[in-house]
Amino acid sequence: MIERDLFGTIRMVRNWGAIGSKGQEKVDIFPTEAEAARALEGWAETQRQKGYTDL
Repeated sequence: MIERDLFGTIRMVRNWGAIGSKGQEKVDIFPTEAEAARALEGWAETQRQKGYTDL
């Protein structure tokens, strides 16, 4: 997901892990929402090529 934190920083946040566990989180910071959206779409396309589907 793409979000802004309390200081206005634009972040792309990815979470994964087994159901019922704490899991892991990766945060990437971007200067603009457009760049974050492009990065998110690129990551999503990579996941689709691996066989994952959108929720």
